[in-house]
Amino acid sequence: MLRNIDPILSPDLLYALRAMGHGDDIVIADANFPGTSIGPDCIRADGSTASEVLRAILSLMPLDSFVPDPALTMQVVGDPNTVPDAVADFQIIIDEVADNPVPVQALERFAFYERAASAYVIVQTGERRLYGNIMLKKGVIS
Repeated sequence: MLRNIDPILSPDLLYALRAMGHGDDIVIADANFPGTSIGPDCIRADGSTASEVLRAILSLMPLDSFVPDPALTMQVVGDPNTVPDAVADFQIIIDEVADNPVPVQALERFAFYERAASAYVIVQTGERRLYGNIMLKKGVIS
């Protein structure tokens, strides 16, 4: 155990966060997301929700302040203007914890998958709420 680091951040996840560079993406995915088949390494966090993992990651990692959309979610299929409960929760967490709070933006489902395929890492959570996926772009530590 280490002080001041959320214990749900596993050694593998801490390593990934430290190894990521400015502009790299990390996906926090729900239990339905194709985490292991989409491409990047997949770290399992089955005992945690996406919101818990988001809060823990943002306690250590800055959001990129050089892009207009450092926090992206997946649009609801057939109803892109709907804000799912998980996404509303993500916005509250970003507003409370992020060093650079921003409005969450949304991508069409397949565009989200395509971008996720080039992420540095995917964290597959046990999140059961639908559309409980968020992609974060790492910022600069100054």
